[in-house]
Amino acid sequence: LLAVSSIGVLGILLAGWSSNNKFTLIGALRSGAQMVSYELSMGLCVVTMVVMAGTMSVGGIVEAQNHLWFIFSGHIPAIIAFVIFMIAGTAETNRGPFDLPEAESELTAGYHTEYSGIHFGFFYLAEYLNLFIVSGVAALLFFGGWMPLHIPGLDAFNHVMDYIPSFVWFIGKAIALSFIIIWFKWTFPRLRIDQLLTLEWKYLLPINLFNLVLMVIVVTFGLYL
Repeated sequence: LLAVSSIGVLGILLAGWSSNNKFTLIGALRSGAQMVSYELSMGLCVVTMVVMAGTMSVGGIVEAQNHLWFIFSGHIPAIIAFVIFMIAGTAETNRGPFDLPEAESELTAGYHTEYSGIHFGFFYLAEYLNLFIVSGVAALLFFGGWMPLHIPGLDAFNHVMDYIPSFVWFIGKAIALSFIIIWFKWTFPRLRIDQLLTLEWKYLLPINLFNLVLMVIVVTFGLYL
């Protein structure tokens, strides 16, 4: 999953370089630096939840959330991992406030300055597909994927939740998380490129490494619900 998601940066680098325009090249280089940086945080968030689930199988991770979603049962480490995953996912998809590769105020339109028509459409289609995929992965790791909401002790409520089809649960969670990522763009102003990389290397990465150790301690001593 992570290996395939990292291929996307090649398309952006090639699009920026092949346009023979200094703005597109700068946008492509920014995008490469941004995506390579934030993939580390996304990977560590995934590893944190793998530690909790005890398996690297996506199906196994979802099955482990049959009784209670990880966002509720994983205590503080799961919540920290979710917040960082959403921030890193927003940066991975080049969405605001991390849309430095296409900063209109500096680079006209970044790596797709020279593209119009269907080619420009493909860039936007890819961006929103990425957005939905990141939201879907977040739903699988933290919100039980296609598992219904179960609250221990409320058997009647759980029985009603079981009637809702699994694909409705998954698509609904992914759309809700997509809305949160889109909400980021409406709310926060664009960062500078140095602030963007400082956020990852000086803050998110150390917090992620500490959070991974915290999750190992939680699992080792059986502190989760």
